[in-house]
Amino acid sequence: MNDYLVVRADPEVSGDVRALPARVGPPLGFVSVFAAIALVVLGILFAGQSAGVSLDIGIRSYLRSLEQPWHQIALIVDWTGEPVGAAVVLVTLVFVCLRKGNLRAAVLVVAGPGAAVVVTSGMKPLVDRTINDGFLSFPSGHTASATAFALVAVLFMVGRNPAQAWLVAVVPPLAAVTMAWAQVLLNAHYPTDTIGGFCTALAVVPAVAWTIDRIADRQATTT
Repeated sequence: MNDYLVVRADPEVSGDVRALPARVGPPLGFVSVFAAIALVVLGILFAGQSAGVSLDIGIRSYLRSLEQPWHQIALIVDWTGEPVGAAVVLVTLVFVCLRKGNLRAAVLVVAGPGAAVVVTSGMKPLVDRTINDGFLSFPSGHTASATAFALVAVLFMVGRNPAQAWLVAVVPPLAAVTMAWAQVLLNAHYPTDTIGGFCTALAVVPAVAWTIDRIADRQATTT
């Protein structure tokens, strides 16, 4: 029997085991479309820039003036978006999802942030916005990764307890702001790059979750 993406019955499984829980599916669908449009518009506006807009200049000047221990804290936050740090976050979330019997959520933990990073990597040369003498900057992959991991974690929680749906509006933005703060303080991105990363995750993760559910439902009906 082909079990691909089919969640087996398990006494620990409770609630909605879909990657995109029904409670938040429709509003996140709207958010995904809006975020995709915003991402494209921002990409067009910032195409070919080698300096930030006025908003970027003011925020960067303030954050880069901060002294210790803020720099060290920013480095720790940044680490969670680096390959090793991101792998630690990913493995931890996958373990939790599998331990609770939600295979779809575990697949989303890998596919959602992965797709968001692929999109940011693909957009950077297209937009060709640079920082620090030629480094491509828009959109921020670190911010997209942080937002995506936060969003998939919250979707898993909402699936187990629909009353926690409000976390979708709180946790991913908080993760994005935290990573954005670190990226700007470390002079790795313009503030508006991080907005692009945030929009990338919001556009990609719900779409990936919906796709996982479609594949899983189709597999379930043929087994």
